[in-house]
Amino acid sequence: MVLKNCCLNSCLGINLFLNMSRKDPCQKQACEIQKCLQVNNYVESKCEAALQEMRKCCARFTKGRSICCSGFEREEEEREKAKLTSKGISPACSSLQIWCLLFFQ
Repeated sequence: MVLKNCCLNSCLGINLFLNMSRKDPCQKQACEIQKCLQVNNYVESKCEAALQEMRKCCARFTKGRSICCSGFEREEEEREKAKLTSKGISPACSSLQIWCLLFFQ
């Protein structure tokens, strides 16, 4: 899991970015999730507050800026695809096509 590796490596002082001068902006939140999961025997539902803080952090940065956010970015993409599918729109449509479909419905 990327989040676990991100936290462990970052907490040990090993920066995962190719640009070694930049610290991952959501490293702190990733470590908080790991701590919470360890304390709660990896019962994810008990760490919802820490997970929500991570989602908020990831939402503040452009995609790819935080390696710790990669799993959360995929989660968001899946949620968006499900939302489009529920409206009868193929997730393969371009963003302009989707905007037109939603605007003119």
